[in-house]
Amino acid sequence: MNQSRRMLVLRAIIEDYIRSQEPIGSTSLIRNHDLGVSSATIRGDMAALEAEGYLVQPHTSAGRIPTEKGYRYFVDRLNTIAPLSAAQKNGIRSFLDGSASLQDTLQRAARLLASITGQIAVVTSPSLNKATVRHVEFVAMSANTILMIVITDTGRLAQRLIAVEELPAADRLHEFAVMINAQCVSLTLQAAAAQLARMLESMGDTDERLFLQSVVHALRAIADEEHAGDVFTSGVSRFTQHNLSQELAPLFDALEEQVVLMRLMTSLNAPSPRNVSVAIGSETHTPGLMHASLVSTGYGHSDMPAYDSEPVAFIGSIGPTHMDYVTTISAVQTVARYLTDFLDPDSARRGPRDGQPDDTASEH
Repeated sequence: MNQSRRMLVLRAIIEDYIRSQEPIGSTSLIRNHDLGVSSATIRGDMAALEAEGYLVQPHTSAGRIPTEKGYRYFVDRLNTIAPLSAAQKNGIRSFLDGSASLQDTLQRAARLLASITGQIAVVTSPSLNKATVRHVEFVAMSANTILMIVITDTGRLAQRLIAVEELPAADRLHEFAVMINAQCVSLTLQAAAAQLARMLESMGDTDERLFLQSVVHALRAIADEEHAGDVFTSGVSRFTQHNLSQELAPLFDALEEQVVLMRLMTSLNAPSPRNVSVAIGSETHTPGLMHASLVSTGYGHSDMPAYDSEPVAFIGSIGPTHMDYVTTISAVQTVARYLTDFLDPDSARRGPRDGQPDDTASEH
């Protein structure tokens, strides 16, 4: 039996099933594809593909649908992904350029991805444990409270209240900020805390030492935060209206477990933000996603040498296993690229990293 032709039949069945979501029979394959063989030969190929676990026959009719193994074969052979049209790309840029903040941008990106794919979009915010300090400010809030504001290289803004016995004068507070910025800019939050802790060793028991000690504790607390709530989703309502299958019901419970989604997206993605990962059904190792697929990638680049090739956050699309993988991969990849450019405008001029072509899939 011709193995190469058999796999062409499999690809044709998957493409037709994604489009129609109806079991595919030999008659429709002959009608829709130029396979160059008889209907009887196609039926033989389909029987062989079913025996090998690529297809399953849900009813007594002759039609077959792909299995998880079939989808995996199909996705693994998507060597190139057609880029979105110029109109779509311009629409993405215009939509995201109107953002007022990083949070607004991530919310918009989730809505945008959901509208393109018709699926559920998930966008995580940049991780603070890889972020570096861009600027630190102090604002007097009351007679005994100071607000510390930390702006990171990824655009994240973190705040911490610091209690003091006596509020320093405004000019003294400014001097603290200048000194801390001189010591901490371009360091991670943990490294910045360690740098200031070393300075404490040479200080006497003064108000300045107590304040600096509070700053060290605040920086460490910010770095240790999981920020599990910083996950933006969109498209759930629309997806629910079009996907009422009982098989997908557990998916909506899984979406409530934001920490699980963050860990899943982190574990699936390869180091390069240019790669796209596809997890199908059981490959997600998540009970709620046993009948769903997740297409995801990273965005942004850390300034830390140890993390130079790693993304700072992730974006993904969740849908049924019969999703349009070509469109979904292209959309995830494109929106991720715009988020990377938003965080670091210079990345657009640097072009693809790690030797990846501009619109190529994908690490699975």
